[in-house]
Amino acid sequence: MKLEEFEKLVEKAWESIPEKFREKVDNLLILVKEEPDEIARKLLKKRGGMILGYYKGVPFNRRGVHYSLVPPDTVVIFKNPLERICSSKEELEAKVKEVLLHEIGHYFGFGEEELRRMGCG
Repeated sequence: MKLEEFEKLVEKAWESIPEKFREKVDNLLILVKEEPDEIARKLLKKRGGMILGYYKGVPFNRRGVHYSLVPPDTVVIFKNPLERICSSKEELEAKVKEVLLHEIGHYFGFGEEELRRMGCG
């Protein structure tokens, strides 16, 4: 799949998030990269497995009155690893949505265990 088409899947996944959550998201950049970057490789070394995306920033629930004039938090979604584990466009679309929801969950301050209990990977 071309990068532009994959980016449209990520946009569609973003638009599927309920408005009441999307409107609370502030100062967040969502990026698509074809392969894991240096930050992802460090995470991979730490925990093993495959990395499909990550969140980097100050979680929403930890932002205080002094949270201003900071670079945007970032969610990065990795195209090629996602394509490698999915066997159809429908499966890829569902997995992109799952990964984006998982990373947005981190944005809101949820940890891995909490996200798993909520059914977000």
